[in-house]
Amino acid sequence: MAGSSFGKQLVMTTWGESHGAGIGAVVDGCPAGLPITEEYIQAYLDRRKPGGRDFATPRQEADRVRILSGIFEGKTTGTPISMEIMNTSQRSGDYGNLATTYRPGHADYGYDAKYGFRDYRGGGRSSGRETAGRVAAGAIAARLLEEKGVFVQAYVSAVGPVRCDTSRFDPLSPDPAVIAGNALSMPDPAAAEEAANYLKQLMAKQDSSGSEVTCIVKGLPAGVGEPVFDKLDAVLGQAIFSIGAVKAVEIGDGTAVVRARGSENNDGFYMKDGIVSKKTNHAGGILGGISDGSEIVIRASFKPTPSIFREQQTVNRAHEDVSLSIRGRHDPVIGPRAAVVVETMTAFAIADLLLRNENSRMER
Repeated sequence: MAGSSFGKQLVMTTWGESHGAGIGAVVDGCPAGLPITEEYIQAYLDRRKPGGRDFATPRQEADRVRILSGIFEGKTTGTPISMEIMNTSQRSGDYGNLATTYRPGHADYGYDAKYGFRDYRGGGRSSGRETAGRVAAGAIAARLLEEKGVFVQAYVSAVGPVRCDTSRFDPLSPDPAVIAGNALSMPDPAAAEEAANYLKQLMAKQDSSGSEVTCIVKGLPAGVGEPVFDKLDAVLGQAIFSIGAVKAVEIGDGTAVVRARGSENNDGFYMKDGIVSKKTNHAGGILGGISDGSEIVIRASFKPTPSIFREQQTVNRAHEDVSLSIRGRHDPVIGPRAAVVVETMTAFAIADLLLRNENSRMER
């Protein structure tokens, strides 16, 4: 299977399946001397792992990361960093009836059409569990960005029809304690409570909800991004679209630009303390595929969890019409656990481009 690697200067490769022995990642191209520990990476994985919170699958995985190479005495050595996360709570029997049946909303049919064979236990490589390897790799990128004064933060901004009210918090600097303090990772407690009630109603009907994750990048200097095929927004789009269940990615005002006029959408420049600044940020921190020094604002739209318990119509491998009731352990909404995945994939994409940027001028 091709396509398991991302990045050019800084490269991650993820491996493993949902119900295999384990999953993990290899990060290559990280400069030597970066302080990093398993505990630092574990903090990111704890935000993604299943179990332990409302509205998440009851699958209990410790998601303990083990660094196998590339770190010595708490610092990177410049060699490939290999990490493993063992699977400990597989219940493959929950998926026995899916061996020959295609789940609506899943990759089952596409995998069969492409490979003629698939791991039906939880979806194999197409499972959301694959993202644990991304988070481990992205945590290293986030640590690298911290050293350069760049910080990335993601949160759930909408669940179904319930949207956070930005008059109740700063959308560019939400309180991490508030986000961590509710099961839905929302920076608006009132919206979190309303969304929780909405999800309980859906769960009673054996249904699921879509969600939106907003990600903010602060401290990135102007000039990062390659101006043609590797535009900063293009690379970010690839990184985030590669996360399962993402159906739309927006930068800045996103699709709202359709209704705007040029006089409204253009961000005027001005000098502030000797630095080129912008009066507004409709562009979301990116112009011409290159960072402009403003906060980068990204939104990712996640479809409803396709694994729902109510009966659905589908077909089997023999091309017969059948009905299907999915068993197993599944999240009723994806955004709360996916927020850290958006955050770490964003960090990895930016770290890769930032490292590439160091070769763009002779005087650097």
